[in-house]
Amino acid sequence: MLSAEKQLEIIRRGASEIILEEELLGKLKKQKPLRVKAGFDPTAPDIHLGHTVLLEKMRQFQELGHEVIFLIGDFTGMIGDPSGKSETRKPLTREDVLENAKTYRKQIYKVLDAEKTRIEFNSGWMSRMNAEEMIRLASQYTVARMLEREDFKTRFQGQSPISIHEFMYPLIQGYDSVHLKADIELGGTDQKFNLIVGRELQKAYGQAPQSLVLMPLLEGLDGVKKMSKSLGNYIGITERPSQMYGKLMSITDTLMLRYYELLSHISVEEMERLKAGIKDGTVHPMKAKEALALEITEIYWGRDEAHKAKAAFEQVFRKKELPADMPVVRIEWDEERLWLPRILKLAGLVQGTSEAVRLVKQGGVKVNEEKATDPDLKLPRGSYVISVGKRKFTRVEPLG
Repeated sequence: MLSAEKQLEIIRRGASEIILEEELLGKLKKQKPLRVKAGFDPTAPDIHLGHTVLLEKMRQFQELGHEVIFLIGDFTGMIGDPSGKSETRKPLTREDVLENAKTYRKQIYKVLDAEKTRIEFNSGWMSRMNAEEMIRLASQYTVARMLEREDFKTRFQGQSPISIHEFMYPLIQGYDSVHLKADIELGGTDQKFNLIVGRELQKAYGQAPQSLVLMPLLEGLDGVKKMSKSLGNYIGITERPSQMYGKLMSITDTLMLRYYELLSHISVEEMERLKAGIKDGTVHPMKAKEALALEITEIYWGRDEAHKAKAAFEQVFRKKELPADMPVVRIEWDEERLWLPRILKLAGLVQGTSEAVRLVKQGGVKVNEEKATDPDLKLPRGSYVISVGKRKFTRVEPLG
């Protein structure tokens, strides 16, 4: 194993906060594998790059020789994490949770070493907990302590309902650490309250408290808001290589360094040289961005596909040609002339017609390489090359 100090330097990379750093250093100095836990509620079927910030930190712990536990919160997923929510989340069904969990298991091994990853489901112990044990768990925290949490406090003061089962969420997440005897837990900054509950429950159950490594919430393509599928500013890890590469090339230089720090596999030393090179002008930001886009695309799609994506990007944006691998989408063309925003929605280029209208008004839509400016435009039945923004090219044709 590396020295405790060198390990801590690697663990610090990109982290927002470590609780408590001296405590963690003491654990690392024992030069023994530590049990590192990170929980993921399978509330959606696909993982985007924002989710992989924790996966990348888990990968670093694996490379440092520690035991990594990928905890699938199939039990907590049916409750719904109230963190940062202004209202009670709609609970998922058991079937939804298990279906989403299947895709998680497939996707995480693009980052983690399958042979070194221990997967657990918290239903394995929570479903067996009897009423007496659940009451004992609930007795470990007071309502007053729960209302110290910002989102609960805001909802309480605003007289928005808080369901009793929402108070159970941080307790169950904390109990997962008790059951797994976690030495370290990873989580986003929005999970700080829940993770601290885990430390305190471990003390109550006679265990040494886990150290916490809090990771920032990754900004999406807009560089401002947290990456989110609902906001449309995300990069999904199952997106086509050319789309992933193109999206990464669209980010700002500032965001590029953020992505390097949180998502790239380059070393701490290489990261420092890159920052210095960009600052003194010896490294061109565009070249650095190309290297980042290539590396991340290669992580999820392999070297050959990543280089094809790079070539396709250069073909479109430097030679001003249409991509050779442009997808073809066939839609139900149920009218002789179909409204353009409806075409965009049916083709999967936007989530709704209101978004399509907005993009047309902003000049972000082209039909056969001509900018569409009229949101009321109706196209006669036929085949069209439609682009949305600078990255999405699709040939849309009638079905049948």
